[in-house]
Amino acid sequence: MAGATIVVTGANRGIGLAFVTEALARGAAKVYAGVRDTTTVTDELRATGAEIVQLEVTDAADVAAAARTCSDATVLINNAGLHAQDRLVKCSDDEAARREMEVNYFGPLATTRAFAPVIAANGGGSIVNVLSVAAIAPTAFMGGYSPAKAAALYLGGIARAELEPDGITVTSLIVGSVDTQMAAHVDGHKEDPRDIAVAGLKAMQRGDWTADTDTMAFQSRARMALDPVRYERGLGKLLFADALSTKA
Repeated sequence: MAGATIVVTGANRGIGLAFVTEALARGAAKVYAGVRDTTTVTDELRATGAEIVQLEVTDAADVAAAARTCSDATVLINNAGLHAQDRLVKCSDDEAARREMEVNYFGPLATTRAFAPVIAANGGGSIVNVLSVAAIAPTAFMGGYSPAKAAALYLGGIARAELEPDGITVTSLIVGSVDTQMAAHVDGHKEDPRDIAVAGLKAMQRGDWTADTDTMAFQSRARMALDPVRYERGLGKLLFADALSTKA
């Protein structure tokens, strides 16, 4: 980490803000904090001292401009994400899944394409993709978010094969339930975003291809390995239970 120059997308709050904070605490020379709208930057992010960068990952012009601005980058953390909180088939908004795919898959693809040459030119480095348990298990109650994150998991594997000759490692993080705005409606235990950031940075430093960052991630992978059908059905029942409570 010492001396690294890091770009974090979706850095305004939650896991992205935690990555900014932890990277600086662990000796990063500079952190570029990518945000969708520079007029809505949180006080917490400003207090870190990170350099704020306009970076809407679905905007090609923003991505290209960020790659020019952050020309000294050695690490890219693809954290920006979207959960539309809709179903996939029985949806209320036909475009919700498309937006989720744009942010969660095409966004990281665009930033990876833009920053890979930058990182390679700076002597190599790392790309970290913040994914989800929904990437390894078809998670019915998360609608289009789950297939989008699954696509991003494959993106990480293919990017890794292409970029290793350039001295760039690619790490995909499998993340469970975290105490963020996205999970505000979720009951039960939620991890501290700082703990996820710590686990993610350590996985990057080890050069892990994939890394489970928390208890829920470990448990989900184990359940999928043991009995994937039962686990997927259990996730489907959560959607059914949610539908009943909403109807009531």
